[in-house]
Amino acid sequence: MSFLHQALVFLGAAVVAVPLFKRLGLGSVLGYLTAGAVIGPWGAKLVTDVENILHVSELGVVLLLFVIGLELRPSRLWELRRSVFGMGGAQVLLTGVLLGGIGMALGMTPGAAIIAGFGLSLSSTAFALQLLAERNQLTTGYGRLAFGILLFQDLAVIPLLALLPMLGTSPTASTEPGWLTGLKVIGVLVAVVVAGRYLMRPVFRAVASFHSQELFTATALLVVVGTASLVSAVGLSMALGAFLAGVLLAESEYRHELEADIEPFKGLLLGLFFIAVGMSVSLGLIVEKPLLVAGLVLALVVLKGAVLYGLGRFSLKQDEPALSLGVVISQGGEFAFVLFALAVSFRVMDRALADLLVVVVGLSMATTPLLYAAHERWIRPRFQKKAEAREYDVAPEEDNPVIIAGFGRVGQMVGRLLRVKRISFTAIDASPEHIDFMKRFGSKVFYGDASRLDLLRAARADKAKVFVLAIDDIEASVRTAEAVKEHFPHLTIYARARNRVHAYRLLDMGIRNVMRETFAGSLEMGQDVLMAMGLTYSESHRALERLRDHDEELMREAAKFHKDEAKLVELAARGRKELESLFEQDEADRTKSA
Repeated sequence: MSFLHQALVFLGAAVVAVPLFKRLGLGSVLGYLTAGAVIGPWGAKLVTDVENILHVSELGVVLLLFVIGLELRPSRLWELRRSVFGMGGAQVLLTGVLLGGIGMALGMTPGAAIIAGFGLSLSSTAFALQLLAERNQLTTGYGRLAFGILLFQDLAVIPLLALLPMLGTSPTASTEPGWLTGLKVIGVLVAVVVAGRYLMRPVFRAVASFHSQELFTATALLVVVGTASLVSAVGLSMALGAFLAGVLLAESEYRHELEADIEPFKGLLLGLFFIAVGMSVSLGLIVEKPLLVAGLVLALVVLKGAVLYGLGRFSLKQDEPALSLGVVISQGGEFAFVLFALAVSFRVMDRALADLLVVVVGLSMATTPLLYAAHERWIRPRFQKKAEAREYDVAPEEDNPVIIAGFGRVGQMVGRLLRVKRISFTAIDASPEHIDFMKRFGSKVFYGDASRLDLLRAARADKAKVFVLAIDDIEASVRTAEAVKEHFPHLTIYARARNRVHAYRLLDMGIRNVMRETFAGSLEMGQDVLMAMGLTYSESHRALERLRDHDEELMREAAKFHKDEAKLVELAARGRKELESLFEQDEADRTKSA
């Protein structure tokens, strides 16, 4: 089949499978895997050259590690040292020893058991990061911990590859002494670091001066592929070389441009990699030994999941994030394919064992989206219900004049100002995890739903003067406002509104002190921009005051008709004309005075 026809098959399979699986809530990764199984040699046999396609598609993993490196400044890597070297090292060591011991118990040779155990201890960086990114979980506690562990696993590939010649026999005899090989490795790494720090920036600066987007993209790809090839030439992982290049460019002024240029290639090649993995899974071996394969996949996922859960519980101090960690990186990894193939070449393990392990790794990847979807649908809600069942603990020691409902970004800022002026307050938040987190940093925050009358009485709302409504959830905010207005009308409410619609609902209830959370910051930024364009402080401040007063007046008038869309459109049009007239008058007055 020609290259054009192969590309047509791959693109067609991806376009059909990925939207279908995303619609089913199973994620794009499982869609790519299934597409590969369908079009591959064990399916419709539309594409059979799996090995070469897998080699080409590994460039997707290389580009992924480069982009990750761009986002990880060296200072950030040092901050992650605990999760990378502590948790990551513990995971690889514990899982590798356990799996290697099981392998020896099943009759493997020591060398094969070591490579199998530590090879299976590695997880799929591409799978896990794609899954976390799709669900916006990369910035969560367990998402950062998963990233650190995956990063260490990528680093752990280096000693595993170096171990193969010691455990087996080299397929090509080499007269080169070991110390010379070591010097080459060190020399290449030093060259990459020096070039990245002192050469790459001037090169990109020179290329950018030509103002050619295509040339800049080609240079970016050349840097990634060239670095990966150079590092690979001395026996190191191509992905590690690309990651190192990304880290060295993480603090350059071209970081965002590089990421934008590489992103489309990374996405397409990662999709091709997942399809190639699906094609490489031997369905014949699954049919021939279904119980053995299923048992090994189950054992791998359960054992890795248990180790990761234990480490997550130790690090995160909570059950649900630890379980999420165990689910998201419980699979085998793409580097296992490379490791097991080389193990056969070095006669560390036989071909039959390597084929079986490849099937196990491939199927374990397929279980991850399914397990994660099941976790999101059935397991996580149970933890949330358990958290909601926690008893409220609002019992302030004194009658504080201020109550803050919702101690997130806005509530904390108000609380800090009050604390500086030595004004006591009672802070309430409905998230048990957030409460526990704040207590670790010395903040006394009570747990409770501020819309409940019994809780408000326990917080001594009848003795307070001011009620700060800073709850993030709009419906919970409105419920709380209703309870306070009805039962504690003496309280002056200062309410945070997430958006204009939220503000309309609060104003409709008679709350006068409503602050939109982005409004003040946007005005301040606008004033700074005006001053940067040459206006004086007084001129820009006057413009800010004009806009603020006009917008506040318009919002309060619109709140009376916020359920009448036609009236809102009419008010918006009238408001624009009035504002233009105000600024035109200001400009005329300024011209006269000049």
